[in-house]
Amino acid sequence: MTARLQAIKGDITTLKVDAIVNAANSSLLGGGGVDGAIHKAAGPDLYEECRMLGGCSTGEAKITRGYRLPAKWVIHTVGPIWNEGRRGEEQKLARCYRNSLLLAVQYGIRTIAFPAISTGAYGFPYALAVQIAVQEASEFLRSHNSIHQVLFVAYDEAGRKCYEEVLSHFLKE
Repeated sequence: MTARLQAIKGDITTLKVDAIVNAANSSLLGGGGVDGAIHKAAGPDLYEECRMLGGCSTGEAKITRGYRLPAKWVIHTVGPIWNEGRRGEEQKLARCYRNSLLLAVQYGIRTIAFPAISTGAYGFPYALAVQIAVQEASEFLRSHNSIHQVLFVAYDEAGRKCYEEVLSHFLKE
């Protein structure tokens, strides 16, 4: 399982994987952070395709082509806004990962990269988000062999170390 789950530091828009996941807002029409970077790197055709999707609800996921990105696909998912955990944020974030991975299986995606969904402007505590991400991906991979690799992409070294720590503890169990 360890080889199938990895943490890296980097720019998700430059990765040569089958799909990258976009931490999108509900309009799917671009925004700040990872969302803005993905839209910028993919070019205007991504915006046009997203316009046709009619938005996306929190916890759900939709897929588009990657256009100018090295990745063939972009899976857009809308994470929850952190409200001190009082509105089911943990369950909603877990659904983001599950639904993204389900789309990956449907589209024959073998390698996928995730950012730390909801940890930027949406304020989700980073360490908790990382635990949810690793747990959901681990559980999913146990019953889905078609996905060969899940990358967790951190923006900085501290984020990568957080993923590594969670991965090392989780994979010992």
